[in-house]
Amino acid sequence: MTTTAIDRVSILGSDSIVVGYDLVPALVAEILRDLPSSKYVLVTDTNISKMHLESFKSTFAKLTRESEDPPRFLSYVVPPGEGSKSREMKAAIEDWMFVNQCTRDTVLLALGGGVIGDMSGYVAATFMRGIRYVQIPTTLLAMVDSSIGGKTAIDVPYGKNLVGAFWQPTRIFVDLAMLETLPEREFINGMAEIIKTAIFWDEEEFIRLERDVEKFTAAFRNRDPATGIVDLSSILPILRALVVGSIKVKAFVVTADEREGGLRNLLNFGHSIGHAYEAILTPEILHGECVAIGIVKEVELARYLGLLSDSTVARITRVLSAYGLPISAQDPVVQKRTSGRLTPADQLVKVMTVDKKNAGSKKRIVLLTGIGKTLEKKASVVADDDIKFVLAPDVIVNMPALPADASVPVTPPGSKSITNRALLLAALSDGPTKLVNLLRSDDTEHMMTAIAQLSGATFGWTTTETGEDVLEVNGRGGKLVASELDVYLGNSGTSSRFLAAIVTLAEPSATAASVVLTGNKRMKERPISPLVDALSGNGAQIAYLEAPGSLPLKITAGKNLRGGRIELAATVSSQYVSALLMAAPYAKSPVTLALVGGKPVSQAYIDMTIAMMASFGVTVIKSATEEHTYEIPTGVYTPPTTYIVESDASSATYPLAFAAITGTTCTIPNIGSSSLQGDAKFAVDVLRPMGCTVVQDATSTTVTGPAQGTLKALGTIDMEPMTDAFLTASVLMAFASGTTRITGIANQRVKECDRISAMATELSKFGVIALEHPDGLEVRGATASELCVPHEGVKTYDDHRVAMSFSVFASAVPQPVLVRDRHCVEKTWPGWWDVLRRKFEVSLEGYEDISRQSGKAFDTANPGSIFIIGMRGAGKTYVGHLIAKVLGHKFQDLDDYLEAKTGKKIPQIIADEDWTGFRARELGVLNEVMEKYPRGHVFACGGGIVETPEARNRLKEFMGHGGTVVYVHRDLEKVLEHLNVDETRPVYGADHFTAWRRRQPWFADCSNYFLYNIDARTPEEIVNSITYTI
Repeated sequence: MTTTAIDRVSILGSDSIVVGYDLVPALVAEILRDLPSSKYVLVTDTNISKMHLESFKSTFAKLTRESEDPPRFLSYVVPPGEGSKSREMKAAIEDWMFVNQCTRDTVLLALGGGVIGDMSGYVAATFMRGIRYVQIPTTLLAMVDSSIGGKTAIDVPYGKNLVGAFWQPTRIFVDLAMLETLPEREFINGMAEIIKTAIFWDEEEFIRLERDVEKFTAAFRNRDPATGIVDLSSILPILRALVVGSIKVKAFVVTADEREGGLRNLLNFGHSIGHAYEAILTPEILHGECVAIGIVKEVELARYLGLLSDSTVARITRVLSAYGLPISAQDPVVQKRTSGRLTPADQLVKVMTVDKKNAGSKKRIVLLTGIGKTLEKKASVVADDDIKFVLAPDVIVNMPALPADASVPVTPPGSKSITNRALLLAALSDGPTKLVNLLRSDDTEHMMTAIAQLSGATFGWTTTETGEDVLEVNGRGGKLVASELDVYLGNSGTSSRFLAAIVTLAEPSATAASVVLTGNKRMKERPISPLVDALSGNGAQIAYLEAPGSLPLKITAGKNLRGGRIELAATVSSQYVSALLMAAPYAKSPVTLALVGGKPVSQAYIDMTIAMMASFGVTVIKSATEEHTYEIPTGVYTPPTTYIVESDASSATYPLAFAAITGTTCTIPNIGSSSLQGDAKFAVDVLRPMGCTVVQDATSTTVTGPAQGTLKALGTIDMEPMTDAFLTASVLMAFASGTTRITGIANQRVKECDRISAMATELSKFGVIALEHPDGLEVRGATASELCVPHEGVKTYDDHRVAMSFSVFASAVPQPVLVRDRHCVEKTWPGWWDVLRRKFEVSLEGYEDISRQSGKAFDTANPGSIFIIGMRGAGKTYVGHLIAKVLGHKFQDLDDYLEAKTGKKIPQIIADEDWTGFRARELGVLNEVMEKYPRGHVFACGGGIVETPEARNRLKEFMGHGGTVVYVHRDLEKVLEHLNVDETRPVYGADHFTAWRRRQPWFADCSNYFLYNIDARTPEEIVNSITYTI
């Protein structure tokens, strides 16, 4: 593949950035023409030299062959990795340049990633007081980030990039051909910077990223198995446009603010929080991966502060995830690579204290107001409490400060039920449909991802003049194609049931003859056999891969529904019925769907599906002669130009219940009596009989609660028409005078959790009498003063409706209430906590229980001895003394033990016996204390204990027998600062930073507990921060 097209980007008044493909001949010619010199020095590393150095040598030789006085081409090759970015390497290159008689006219060429660019640039900045240099980046990250802007630096014992200079390269040549040999993970790492730039600067570029993600990632993962080289031809125009667009933004910002006066802070979007994650997760998690996690948290912060919509946060999260980047520190890949290392909110906030953008103790973060829009043209001051809330997994809910006469309008997100049906119907249609007010949540993201994976439709976002996000779905008329990758659906029951039927339309692909639908642990427990039985009986071929009756399912492609009569048991879930209804038009002949076994559950949802099918051009006829039977014709869905998704009526019950429980007023402006959703009747059928004033017209609902403490019980109420709303009702019943029995909700036992059991259990913790029945729940009301608040808080069972219901309940409790796992609300209302805080003035506090997260608390009652490992300077002695104090153990520093045993100081032992002898003595001491003092001691090991394989094995054996080894880590710059000042010990190896890079994986491998050491904490805080690792 060859191309001669070149893009030039201006920076600081010069068109010095050149972007193209296969640029080596052109760039060498340009350097010789525009940067004449007697010597050209190319600096690279051993990895890059194997692939590209010969090309540069031969091209220089060819183009200078006929010169009367040809310049010399010299090359200097360094070891790969951060260790080469040092004073020693810089001095070595400079000395070599002097030996080779380099002068001020020499041009230095930096061929490599960020390490080569930073270090070579600093050589150029200082050699003979500054020489010209050229950046030739070979990684995507360097192409769009480190090569641009003139920042040059080396690492020193005090930390990374602390000694350097601003020195602008004369040229930057971005040769996209260099990416053909870049490993996939490094490529994805660089994509984080491109995505970041599009998010805060350029919405059109972001839309391009959304639109092209599938072809882009597919192409880059298609590598020659023999060479590992990628053929970029299919995506070169896309890749080029993305790289050029990102470079233009950075070039503009650097030109406007070369020395980081304010505007250039925008380039740190995602980095303020991302760097905090990086401090704890490095080196296993790469810079771009940590920035991706930081981006998600910073946009969630903007949403929490009322600056950003749910849909925008969801769009950003989906793009990052689609390109293979982690969006959470709890990502399974992150957890695996870091051995389950935790990132506690308190520690992250404290790490952020050292960010150079901060104004004293005030933290500054770039806040987004929309894609391509920021609150200020610089980073904004944000309170620590707000940052901690976004980072923490749990929340403490306090009573609101809202006055009794408050009237609050709330517009809930789009209906999950309608959204998933609309997505599917639009995908099954032949042509484009614009979906307005679409819910962006975990469930709907699973549905969109699955449809795209099966080639059922393409998706593209646009934004209206009023800032509303609109999704355009280009449907393919039911032409699905099997995927060789499993279709993962999380805990989305709607997606799982609907797709089980729709996937029967799929045809085989070149790489797959079947489709596997799978989900999380809970989804693999939820029933699906009635639907599978009905599909299998009509021509589909479906196999259970694990437990019979649940996911995962293997559905053979090409085995389509034949049509005719289908009988379905619909007493467990109406989703089975909706799934078959929506798939039926694509059967080989018309379908007669007969619901057998009794009255179908949740008829309102069946009616919703039929009404929506009509909106997409397919009319379902209810049988006039056979009860619960429907006639569905064959055909293709017709896309309406625009389909507006109603707000979610189930979600609307929470703000309405808040008004009921607090005696205030709430209006839902877009849900009324004409709604498709059964839960729209909640205000009239539940809240009005409880004593609320309800005003409902066709399109809106307003509820005013009675005086607090005067809600009425309902005796017995059948909530079968609105089963999802029973959770909201049950927390209101807890404050009503009298007893209420809710019936008709048996299907709620097979939702995200057994909801009937969950509500009974959690209400009982507060002293409320709540009794389970097979099909319902009985609740005896209590006054607020009679309640007791459980110390362990409310368990939410990874169920969004449990969490939101108890957030309403907590708002009426006089004492603070802890609600666990607050993020589960993202299934249907990601911004619920933000609404609760801003609209209803509920005081929220981020909370985190480290021992609960890790799954194994640090056992302060264990009498066994404890070993502490980590770099010298990490604080092992300090931490060890505090742990010993809390546990009542004796503390012993093993270096002191060795000195006392030998009568020599450590430096003397090394001088007398060299490092080999010292390591042998160190191992002997470790073995000795393990044998002699198995209980009641805390031992701090030397920083290099893990250098010896036998010592590493001994520590692992100790853990294998139930022993505790704590790895203590500290901000690396502080560790290196300490080591640089402490000259009492010789350096083992080239330098302290290299030693840390070498040892860090060993520290993780040889420990089962981890502590990120932060100054100024009590002994109890230290012990409570020790986390168990996988």
